[in-house]
Amino acid sequence: MAEGSMDMAELESSFKKFAIHGDTKATGQEMTGKNFVKLCKDCRVIDGKGVTSTDVDIIFTKVKSKSARVITYEQFKQALKELASKRFKGKPEEEALQEVYKLIAGKEPANIGVTKPAKAGAVDRLTDTAKYTGSHKERFNEEGKGRGKVGREDFVDSSGYVGAYKGAGTYDEKVKPDQ
Repeated sequence: MAEGSMDMAELESSFKKFAIHGDTKATGQEMTGKNFVKLCKDCRVIDGKGVTSTDVDIIFTKVKSKSARVITYEQFKQALKELASKRFKGKPEEEALQEVYKLIAGKEPANIGVTKPAKAGAVDRLTDTAKYTGSHKERFNEEGKGRGKVGREDFVDSSGYVGAYKGAGTYDEKVKPDQ
């Protein structure tokens, strides 16, 4: 009998994990219809033959309270009882129920289809400074590190010389002091 109670603890744990899945405000005490369908899909209660997502929706509506949009753990167990007879046709009710519990116990919501971060290839290509040309090339030093503000803004040269003049800074040498 101890094994059965452990299964129930795992079943309740799975119920709570699926109940809070995708909902930041959920407490884990009640489950929405969407999450109930996800639980049935992820745990393979829905097999596409005996049990479809439509069956799951109908059973969810049947066990929930009239005006409620969620089911409690007790209503969840009632729904599983209804699904068990559909999923495992020909098996005794109790045995079918245990099979459904085994499918669900200890499971967590699968994150299949969740958006993954972009691959580094595109980022690497965009940040490869060797491919930068023209004025953008000035933003980086020889190692490819950004030069910050120096690379983005034009600073005014107030030395008195025309920009890019090769003889800049030679005025004092050319003018001889009077003696």
